[in-house]
Amino acid sequence: MITMKKFCLGIVVLLAISSAAQDNYKSPVPSKKQQAWHETEFYLFMHFGPNTFTDKEWGTGTEPEAIFNPTQLDCKQWCSTAKAAGAKGIIITAKHHDGFCLWPSNFSTHTVRESKWKDGKGDVLKELSQACREAGLKFGVYLSPWDRNHPDYGTDKYNTVFAGMMKEIFLNYGPIWEMWWDGANGEGPNGKIQEYDWKRYENIVKQYSPNTVVFSDIGPDIRWVGNENGIAGDPNWNFLDPDGFKRGEGAPPTDTLNQGNYRGRRWMPAECDVSIRPGWFWHANEDDKIKTPRQLFDIYLKSVGRGANLLLNVPPDSRGLISDKDIVALTGFKKLRDESFGNNLANDAKMYYQFAPQDVSFQTVDSNGAFGANLQNFMVEFPQKTKINCIVLKEAIRFGQTVRKFRIVFYKENKSVGEIKGTSIGRKRILTFPEKNINSFKVFLEDARGRDNISNVAAYLIDDKLVEK
Repeated sequence: MITMKKFCLGIVVLLAISSAAQDNYKSPVPSKKQQAWHETEFYLFMHFGPNTFTDKEWGTGTEPEAIFNPTQLDCKQWCSTAKAAGAKGIIITAKHHDGFCLWPSNFSTHTVRESKWKDGKGDVLKELSQACREAGLKFGVYLSPWDRNHPDYGTDKYNTVFAGMMKEIFLNYGPIWEMWWDGANGEGPNGKIQEYDWKRYENIVKQYSPNTVVFSDIGPDIRWVGNENGIAGDPNWNFLDPDGFKRGEGAPPTDTLNQGNYRGRRWMPAECDVSIRPGWFWHANEDDKIKTPRQLFDIYLKSVGRGANLLLNVPPDSRGLISDKDIVALTGFKKLRDESFGNNLANDAKMYYQFAPQDVSFQTVDSNGAFGANLQNFMVEFPQKTKINCIVLKEAIRFGQTVRKFRIVFYKENKSVGEIKGTSIGRKRILTFPEKNINSFKVFLEDARGRDNISNVAAYLIDDKLVEK
C-alpha cells in the first residue's frame, strides 16, 4: 500500500511477465528528441505573411513585396501571449506556398528584404527566435516545399534552393525545435511538377540540427493527424508504417494518420493542428468567429487528452500583433485548464496493485491459442466518498506504448456502480464521464508484451459542461 503522492512522484512501472510465447512484433519506442517533443503538449502556430495583408489563404506568389508592412510588429507580445496561454513554443510560417520569406534569404528575391517593412532591413525570424529564447519558449519553423514564386520551382535546381533555405534557418536562427513540412500543393494537372529530394533534406536536418524533430504526413519524427480540426483518433497509436508512401501525395489514408497503425514499426506520434479562427491567416471579418474557451477545451480533450500534441494556430494581424479577441479566448482557455486540472483528488488516495487477478479474463497471446496472464490491475481508494467525472492516465512512454486495452470499474461501498472501457493511453489519456460519487476505482490493463508502464493516475471533478460527450 502506497500513497498516490508517492506514486506520482516516482514512476511506478507495473510489470507482468507473460508465460506464453510472443510473436515477432517488436513495439517501437521514442527517441530522446521525440520524448522531449511529447512533453511540450501544447504550442502555437502562427500563419503570417503577404496573405495577412491580401485577405487570402493561399497566395499566388505574384503579390508585390511592398504589401508586407507590419508597422507595429512585436514578437515579444506574441511570446507573452503564448506564455500566458500556457503554450510551450511557437512555430512560424517562415515561407508559405506563395514563396515569400520572412527572413532575407539569399536564395530568393521575394523576401522581407524587398518589402517596405523597416526599409527592407527587417527579419521576422531573427526577432521571433530571440523573443522565444528570452521567454523560454521553443522555436519552430514551417517551411513550405511548394513555392508559387521561385523561378526554379519544378526543376532540380529548386532542391538546392530549398536545401539552402534550410541551412540558412538552422545556422542563423537555431536552435530549431521543430521543422514543419506542409504537404499541400495546388498546382493542378497542368501545373509544375517538382521532384523533391526528401533524402537530401533529411540529411541536412541530421547534419545541421540533429535535435530538430521533423513533421510531415509521414514524419520522419511526427505525423499529421489527418484533419485540421485538432482531433486525434480514438484509439491513437504512436506507431506508423510509412514505407511505400510519399510525402504530400499517396500518403496513408487520413483514418490511418488519425489513429496510427496498431502494430506499426516506427514511433511516429500525431500532432493535431487547428486554427483558433475559421482561416489560418488573419482576416478582419473573422474577428467575431474566434473559437470560444469551451470549444478550445473540447479540442484539448480530443487531442492532448488522446495522447497527441496540440498545435493551435493564432495568426498575427496586419499590425503584427495578436489581436485582443484572440488573447481573450486564449486566456479563457488557460483558465478552464487550470480550474479543471488544478486539484488532483487522487493525491491523498491509496493505490494497490496485483498480478493477474482472478476477476480478469486471460487473453489469447499467440496464433496457436496459448494463454498467458498478460494482465494487471490496480485499485485507487479515496479517504472518503468522492465525486469525480474525470480520470487521467499516463504511460511512461520511454518504454513504449504498451497498453492496448483498459477498463475502469467504479465502486461505491465495495459495490460496482459502472465502468468505462478504452484502448490507447500513450503520454496522456484524459477520460471524462458523468459524475460519480465513489469510494474507489480499479483499473484493468491489457498489454501487448507483458509489461504495463503506467506512470501517473489522477482524478478530477470538472465543470459538467466541459465533459466530453
